[in-house]
Amino acid sequence: MKASNIARNLFAASCMSLAAMTAVAQDAAKPQFEPQVGQAGKDVVWVPTPQALVDKMLEMAKLTPNDFLIDLGSGDGRTVITAARRGSNALGIEYNPDMVELSRRNAQKEGVAEKARFEKADIFESDFSKAQVISMFLLPSINLKLRPKILNLKPGTRIVSNSFDMEDWRPDDTQRVEGCSAWCTAHLWIVPAKVEGTWKLGNSELTLKQSFQMLTGTLKTGASSVEVSGRVLGDQISFTAGKAEYSGKVDGKTIAGKTKAGAAFKAAQGS
Repeated sequence: MKASNIARNLFAASCMSLAAMTAVAQDAAKPQFEPQVGQAGKDVVWVPTPQALVDKMLEMAKLTPNDFLIDLGSGDGRTVITAARRGSNALGIEYNPDMVELSRRNAQKEGVAEKARFEKADIFESDFSKAQVISMFLLPSINLKLRPKILNLKPGTRIVSNSFDMEDWRPDDTQRVEGCSAWCTAHLWIVPAKVEGTWKLGNSELTLKQSFQMLTGTLKTGASSVEVSGRVLGDQISFTAGKAEYSGKVDGKTIAGKTKAGAAFKAAQGS
């Protein structure tokens, strides 16, 4: 190779190396994104959940390392990261790409990046069906839009919310963090099994009407009928029919359990 060619190649390589070093230096000098309380998002403004309330929400949801948590509108990632610290696999869904990158950096700093994942996505287009726990800090109007989808999740899925409710679907539990100055209330819902309809219970006909987790209805035996009231907590059902008390487990079109007196019962729906 001629000396002139060698010189040109060395010069080109030197320029490329200098350009790469300049790009790295520019990236390092560029200020990292810092979220601002109240900054606008797609559906809500960003306000961080106090860490004490994050802990309370996960405590109420009885989160375990065997659970998969999805946080809707995950912001700076603190709920997902806290879940990962507790040994759970967790996913944050966030529309703002800067917040997603911030969350990933935060997970790296906390050493939980393998368990705490984040994706840039629209919560209304996302699949929640694999989650055992869903957390959120969204406006009531957003909660209501999500409610039909949530109610179709597997019975027993736990939903925890910072402060905002779902109107006439009353929480199964509400707790407040003492000593907290703002955003201090946590709500818990447990997705109920669908039990509305007519069931064959021994020689009787059990008719249930369902409003979320609350039940009313009748138990008819021959010509006599008594009123029924009760509730569904995930796949667990309890109800009173007259003076008799029943509790059992819902499995599709079957309910099996015992009365308070200790007698086993089984109810079936459909032909």
